[in-house]
This record gives sequence, C-alpha cells and structure tokens, in this order.
Amino acid sequence: MQRIDHPLPWGMPGTQRSLTVLRFGAGSRKAYIQASLHADELPGMRVAVELKRRLRELEAEGRLRGVIELVPVANPIGLGQMFQATHQGRFELGSGRNFNRDFPALDVLIGEALVGRLDDDAEQNVARVRQAMRQALDNLPSAGSELQGLQRLLLRHACDADLVLDLHCDFEACVHLYALPQQAEALKPLAARLGAGALLMAEDAGGSSFDEACSTPWLRLAPRYPQLPLACLAATVELGGMLDTGAERCTAQAEAILAFLAERGLIDGAWPEAPAECCPATPFDGAQYALAPHAGVVGYLQPVGARVAVGDPLFEVIDPLDDRHSIVRAETAGIVYARERLRFAQPGLWLVKVAGATPIRQGRLLSD
Repeated sequence: MQRIDHPLPWGMPGTQRSLTVLRFGAGSRKAYIQASLHADELPGMRVAVELKRRLRELEAEGRLRGVIELVPVANPIGLGQMFQATHQGRFELGSGRNFNRDFPALDVLIGEALVGRLDDDAEQNVARVRQAMRQALDNLPSAGSELQGLQRLLLRHACDADLVLDLHCDFEACVHLYALPQQAEALKPLAARLGAGALLMAEDAGGSSFDEACSTPWLRLAPRYPQLPLACLAATVELGGMLDTGAERCTAQAEAILAFLAERGLIDGAWPEAPAECCPATPFDGAQYALAPHAGVVGYLQPVGARVAVGDPLFEVIDPLDDRHSIVRAETAGIVYARERLRFAQPGLWLVKVAGATPIRQGRLLSD
C-alpha cells in the first residue's frame, strides 16, 4: 500500500489539512473509491475501514489485477466542522456550498485539445483523453479556496479510472445508487450484491456532482468524437442511513464491493455470484420528493423499503397549536427509499423520497 498525502491550499496560519489517498496494486486498469464526501455521512467511512484492511490482504496475496485507489476521508474540511456538538458535513460553513456540487466539467476543459488526436484505436483514444484530463486539471490556475483545491484533487485521482464509486448515505434509507442510464446494466450486479432498493438513473441530475463529473464527460464528448467509448463506470452509492455504521453490515458491504471489483476484472480469486434478483432501474425524474403542506410534528406511516401505490399515506403532519392535521400521500407507485431524520416539517424540506417508474419532475433533480 502506498499512502499519498496532499496538503490542501489556503490553510489558516497554524493549521494545515491534507487529503490522503491509499493506493493498492498496479497495472493499467484502475478503480477509485472515496467515502464521506459529505463528511457527516459516516457509513462509507466505516466501509472504507474494511476495504483498506481487505485490500492490504489481497495485495499481499498478489490478487490485485489493477490499481485500486481508496480515499477513506474524502472531506477533511467538513470532518472538522462541528457546531454545538452537531456535525455540519454537507456544506462548507464559510461559503455555504455543498461539498458534492460544482466539480469541473472535464469535457469543456479538454474538448478542443482532442482535435486531430484521436484515431480508430479505442484503447489509445481512451488513454489520450485521460492524459488530456489530467493535464487540464494540472494546468488550471491555483485554487482559490480550500474547497476548490479539495475538489480538484479528488477529480484528479478519479478522472483516469475505469470504475468510480462515491460512497454516501441518506438520512434514513435503504441502499440506493445514482448513475447514468447507459450504465444501469453494468451496475445491477453491484446493486444486487448490496441489496439495493432503488437504482436511480439520469444523464444530468443538476449540480455537477462527483460521479457525474467522472462519467458524463465521456457521454458529452461522444457526439463530437464518436470513436470514444463510455470509458468510466461511475456511481454514487448510498449505503443506507446515517446510523448504519455497524461492523457486521459494513463488513458485508465492503465484501460486496470487492466482489464487484473482482467481477470487473480487478481482483483474482473465487467470489460469490451476484444475486439474480435486483431492483429495477428507474428514472431519477420519476422520484417523488414529498413535502409537508404546513409546519408541525411529523409521523411517518411507511418504513424505508416499503412498496407503495399512488394514494398510499406516506406521513402525517400535525400543527400542535392550530390542530391542523394533514396526511401526505404517494403521487407515484414505487419504493420508499429515503426519509428525513427530522420530525418537524419545515418549508421546502423533503420528508420522504419514493422511487417511481414514471417521470414526474423536471429541471434540477438533486436537492442541496
């Protein structure tokens, strides 16, 4: 194992944060896995502990057939943001920016640089594009903030990977994944191994999140350079809810990820077959984000993972002073895949997410 420590720019006098990347194996193939980009989402970090232990073993046994880079703490900035004993890991406190938004658009940075450089050799074309991505990131002006420096480092390590997994969690949730619709079939074995309840697909969910910053450049370059394959399989993997950090669960999830890496040709040896059953892939714009019609105390009426029909009750909200009592119902048939952890309704705050098969939303799909 090689440990790489990158100092982040713009540290305050007397302080210095760094991003640590652990590199295992060698070869032309590469997988990149990072955890807890939203720093208060800790199941991914706990899974990364198990991945680190197992990858050391597999490397010592000579079973790695490519490079696997692991970033157990993808957001050292957010990890240190505590306010009155409450972790604030989703937004940078100084700027208010979501740590998983506004990554550089690599296709914009390299589009012109590829003119006249590609031919009929698909493997060489992929190598040339990845080299152009690395060079473009290296040639950017100095980072203007600690957050910008962090995002560039993360993307610099991931941009030349065949497989990228960004490990997150939701508040209360079953396992679910976000990815490009063109990659749904390739990701179903991972979803099945993790026992996912939803596989949500979108070409552009809005916000330029990390997984899309890795995969969509290939999609966007293809119309101009049709000889390019979709060379990066990337997904955001929501490993459940924020409380799901138990050792047994996280060890099993780490093994599921390793088995998927083996299936993709990055690890040797005998691994269990992926379960035949898998949740269906559904459009991300088919997901209902259910909000309350007024303030009040919330009581959930469906557990995470429940299958609901149109009209089924999702939650009730009760105003403790004016006796307003509302029941919010499903507007689509599908799986309840996430719930908000708070139990008091606020304006604009989603409380339940349902993965449905029929598009019902437009525009930006990601919430901040």
